[in-house]
Amino acid sequence: MTEEDLVHYSATNGVALITVNDPDRRNAVNDSMSAQLRSAVERAEADSGVHALVVTGAGKAFCAGADLSALGSAAEEGLLRLYDGFMALANCTLPTIAAVNGAAVGAGLNLALAADVRIAGPKAVFDTRFQKLGLHPGGGCTWMFDRAAGTQVARAALLFGMSFDAEAAVRHGLALRVADDPVADALELAAGPAAAPREVILATKASMRATANPGQVDIDQHALAKQIELKPQARSIRSPEFAQRLAAAQRR
Repeated sequence: MTEEDLVHYSATNGVALITVNDPDRRNAVNDSMSAQLRSAVERAEADSGVHALVVTGAGKAFCAGADLSALGSAAEEGLLRLYDGFMALANCTLPTIAAVNGAAVGAGLNLALAADVRIAGPKAVFDTRFQKLGLHPGGGCTWMFDRAAGTQVARAALLFGMSFDAEAAVRHGLALRVADDPVADALELAAGPAAAPREVILATKASMRATANPGQVDIDQHALAKQIELKPQARSIRSPEFAQRLAAAQRR
């Protein structure tokens, strides 16, 4: 595994498939992976033959969150670099699907929530994990979770540490459905926009963003949430309690 191989990209039949690819580390996000993820999303957007995008994880996990060693030294600028990949997905003009094949934790949950639709594999787990680490949520998670599942479920996750298996994720609106092969199911779903005129698909997504909360585009709301969360998350990273929990997590 080299730093250049942390994200795989392919495009077939009008659908781009992006795979975060560090299975030995459960696809934990570092600066290099985040930058490569942004590049892959931008590559799909720039290709007139691509009408939809699917993101998934290599191996057993979808994405186990931020690389804890990188997170331990992250100031606000470092956090923004770690956010950059899933923010590119969140801002993508194409229809996007997350094929959540395994655990989606912390920043990995943010990556799943950044997609328009989530398909859960049988072993998928949706877990914010922020509270367990003594870490403030970041990357707009408070807004994305509320948008996906509603206020009560978002508060259960972010204030009370509730996590969700595949079936619970569907019940609470975090995932559309469960599929034995979530990538194959996501690619099948993406065949819809792949067969439609690209300009219509792009315009439809833009209209849905503008009408979700008339007067404000939803990506502007996400940017505001990310900014609100940034300083308290950076403060929580600098706390002695987080350092202790980080050290304990790295020993496991």
